[in-house]
Amino acid sequence: MDFATLIGLVGALVLIASAVILGVSPDVFLNSASLLIVVGGTMLVVLAKFSIPQFLGAFKAAARAFKFKLPETQASIEELVDVANVARKEGVLGLEGREIASPFLSKGIQMLVDGQTGDTIKQLLDKERLMTLDHNRSGAKVFTAMADVAPAMGMIGTLIGLVQMLSNMEDPKSIGPAMAVALLTTLYGAMIATMIATPIADKLSLRMTEEARLQMLYTDALVAIQQGTNPRIIEQMLSSYLPPNQRDKAPEAEATSG
Repeated sequence: MDFATLIGLVGALVLIASAVILGVSPDVFLNSASLLIVVGGTMLVVLAKFSIPQFLGAFKAAARAFKFKLPETQASIEELVDVANVARKEGVLGLEGREIASPFLSKGIQMLVDGQTGDTIKQLLDKERLMTLDHNRSGAKVFTAMADVAPAMGMIGTLIGLVQMLSNMEDPKSIGPAMAVALLTTLYGAMIATMIATPIADKLSLRMTEEARLQMLYTDALVAIQQGTNPRIIEQMLSSYLPPNQRDKAPEAEATSG
């Protein structure tokens, strides 16, 4: 579970809700016409920009980004070095049946067990990585479009409310509801864009980069294992994926444990 995104989104909503509750009656911030214009209009306009599978897939990608957290790079390197040690001592057949959390890594290990060449493994895993990148990029584009459309729909709702208000100036009772539609649509559009769509789009973009980097790490390690590279060399090679401030800590920890 990615608690950072969850805490950020829920925390922002709680703050806004607290400000509403501490002010006037919360009922004044609920308007069915405004919700229909902004929420319904935004969803339909964004749907028009993409295909139905892309639109629905964006929400699945967002749910996956919330639910599953990628493993730490250092932990992944340690797992891959362990895999390399098993392959060196028992052969690649010793990896068969090994429990692997990552489907991408599991698929690569199965290629090792099946006796695929290093070039074949790299080619197939690179294709898998590009497909994952495209899926995450498509999800980020949907939420980016939503962040662009929601304020525009809010502005449309504002104009509708103003037209209704100005066309019925002789009826004072109609001014209040029309003004509520005008203001609340702008509020709803800003909230959807700022508090929901943009953070999720940015999270998917970040997740896309992190997942691609991790899959490149897996690919490099599996190709090296297939070529019979020494596990220590593999560990040194994979350490380039670590941040500079962590690269010196791994050897120190190894020396201490030794």
